[in-house]
Amino acid sequence: MFRTRICELLNIKYPILQGGMAWVATAELASAVSQAGGLGIIGAGNMPGELLREEIAKTRSLTDKPFGVNIMLLSDYVEEQMKVVLEERPAVITTGAGNPGPYLPVLKERGIKVIPVVASVSLAMRLERIGADALIAEGSESGGHIGEVSTMALVPQVVDAVSLPVIAAGGIADGRGFLAALALGAEGVQMGTRFVCSLECTAHPAYKQAIVKAKDRDTVVTGRSTGHPVRCLRNKLTRQFEELENQCAPPEELEELGRGKLRLAVVEGDVEYGSLMAGEISGLIKDIKPVKEIIEDILREAEELLGLLNSRFYKKGDE
Repeated sequence: MFRTRICELLNIKYPILQGGMAWVATAELASAVSQAGGLGIIGAGNMPGELLREEIAKTRSLTDKPFGVNIMLLSDYVEEQMKVVLEERPAVITTGAGNPGPYLPVLKERGIKVIPVVASVSLAMRLERIGADALIAEGSESGGHIGEVSTMALVPQVVDAVSLPVIAAGGIADGRGFLAALALGAEGVQMGTRFVCSLECTAHPAYKQAIVKAKDRDTVVTGRSTGHPVRCLRNKLTRQFEELENQCAPPEELEELGRGKLRLAVVEGDVEYGSLMAGEISGLIKDIKPVKEIIEDILREAEELLGLLNSRFYKKGDE
């Protein structure tokens, strides 16, 4: 019922992608998502090249389904990572924090699909012109580094501006969000926060529980003054950011405060001084369950809701 161009492009069963979250999107999570019919994505983050190679090998040992790698183009290790990607040839790479244009020709020569994350219509149009295979339109509801436009507003504008398949991201965690994204014209969704709260995700249990306990207003955006705003759950670290920004601290001081804090949260489980990157949808997530169950529940909910909507419209028409 929900087979789209994204399914055909990536050779996957369901148009559901897992976000390439640094420290979170490991081989264990990526393989589980791919095995369940979506597209799992390894988050390269600031991995040295050989560590990324190990993650790719581990993913291949856990699934024979297509998977991807997310490359953060501002990473200090981007050249090493690209070299590994070109040699290992995952099915797809997603990109953020930069322009993948210089790498596109050689990636395409190797048969690797390229799907950049975009936060504006102008960037979407530019990336279509230079040869991207699809686009992830990510709204400001998402966790981690964000743009300024909400998912509800961004997705249909990007869909209207390009002919490529568009994947919606930001604020999606259940069947209602999945179906809403399709109604906006997207041909798939990418979810990050929902997959953090899965059994297969290797993130620290304290980090997962912080998301499960979160309410609707428990996320905050820090670092706007640096030009690289980040959405995460409120804690003592975010209050330190707020204090520095209120004092008009220089960007270098804010960047130093944030250095290493994502690992502190995800790996060490420090929920007070770690960066608990998570989307606004955290307030909707109330459990931790297997990836396969997450995906199946989303599709079931979407099908049931679609049937209900059809029933309502038919009844209205009959009257």
